[in-house]
Amino acid sequence: MSDYELVLRSRRVVTPEGERALAVAVRDGRIAALGAYDEPMPARTEVDLGAVALLPGLVDTHVHVNEPGRTHWEGFASATRAAAAGGVTTIVDMPLNSLPPTTTVAALEVKKKAAEGQCLVDVGFWGGAIPGNLDDLVPLFEAGVFGVKCFLSPSGVDEFPALDSPQLLEVMTRLAAVDGLLIVHAEDPATLTDPLGPTYPEFLSSRTPDAERKAVERVIDAARRTGARAHIVHVSAGSCVEPLRQAQDSGVRITAETCPHYLTLTAEEATTPAFKCCPPIREAANRDTLWQALADGTLIGVVSDHSPCPADLKSLAAPDFATAWGGIASLQLGLPVIWTEASSRGYGLRDVVRWMAEGPAALVGLDTRKGRIQLGHDADLVAFDDTATFTVDADSLHHKNPVTPYHGRTLTGIVRTTWLRGREVLGGRSKAGLRGDSEADFGGGSKAGVDTAHLPIADTPHGVFLNARD
Repeated sequence: MSDYELVLRSRRVVTPEGERALAVAVRDGRIAALGAYDEPMPARTEVDLGAVALLPGLVDTHVHVNEPGRTHWEGFASATRAAAAGGVTTIVDMPLNSLPPTTTVAALEVKKKAAEGQCLVDVGFWGGAIPGNLDDLVPLFEAGVFGVKCFLSPSGVDEFPALDSPQLLEVMTRLAAVDGLLIVHAEDPATLTDPLGPTYPEFLSSRTPDAERKAVERVIDAARRTGARAHIVHVSAGSCVEPLRQAQDSGVRITAETCPHYLTLTAEEATTPAFKCCPPIREAANRDTLWQALADGTLIGVVSDHSPCPADLKSLAAPDFATAWGGIASLQLGLPVIWTEASSRGYGLRDVVRWMAEGPAALVGLDTRKGRIQLGHDADLVAFDDTATFTVDADSLHHKNPVTPYHGRTLTGIVRTTWLRGREVLGGRSKAGLRGDSEADFGGGSKAGVDTAHLPIADTPHGVFLNARD
């Protein structure tokens, strides 16, 4: 009789202690044992990855799924397929762009019902803080959301209005009483202007780094005054790093994240509205500050802010950055996008795991079961061929609409297999939306011969809903 359901062997298992040659044994969906690479471990299924790296499943706490209501933008089936293909085994869904927005417990239940039976990866939920729903915030936490999100500037959808400064203080005071987390889209509405024309430079000049920094400083002040926990989403401006660092050093309970597009794309190359997002992708010189802030821990992680929409809303036919919907679709591509840039800057897979798995898991309190290859953790695991390259084909990606600024870009690193709690959800021969130009050595000198445009995705969804109160 087998002791374990699954044993994965790799000469490069990325653990909190670094890369190690290990055998990882799985029982009942959890990591039950870590042994030497060649240690005998009776198992129902055994896979030897050889030199292909084994990572913990990534945790993406910033995903706009949009179902129900705008499912033609993105839905749970398509989003979680994209996640699995990109090595992401846990997502936390944003409260806006779906109809109704997740600003009440009743709306949360509507969203869960819409997602039920569709999810290939584990899914948690954010609630929303908008004018008039102050009394809904604590019930949302009691219903299991991981925190609530607000905007300080217009969100882009009428049903999710922004908070003004007095409302921000009211919300943070209410959340401080229950130690609830507020996540904030931080741009100062008084500093934003309307673009003077359709080009990217005109759009960029309408959303300056100063608008972002002023809003960040407002949140820092409110967190200091109320004692509440706050988190700044998608930091794009390097000028925000220093006030964040000073606030953290002084004991203010504030954290922040950034996204792949701010670390890898530049304003100078934004020739199509596929690059449009808010806050905007800034000049190349801005990226170095963000990378350094990741390295020193001022920014706790890298998450996608996956926000796709139909191609017609991107104004691609007649490019107009003033009117195009702002959002980057990258859930499936975040790992190779970041690895391509990080490795060129001298960072290793251990750093990438810290930014894309451990940091986001800790933000939402899932670090006791997600984001690490560690005894007792969920067996969410990713075989990542970090030397293979591929060219991004937008038409083959799993998210609902084939628009991405990474189309045609050559990236390094291919997700070969993804396991969710020990179950294979990507591997063998499923559609991964990638075209690889090299094969991986999966132990014993044999070639896997995987055509990464046809890596199979599991037919049966096994993702579960995550509850912050569990």
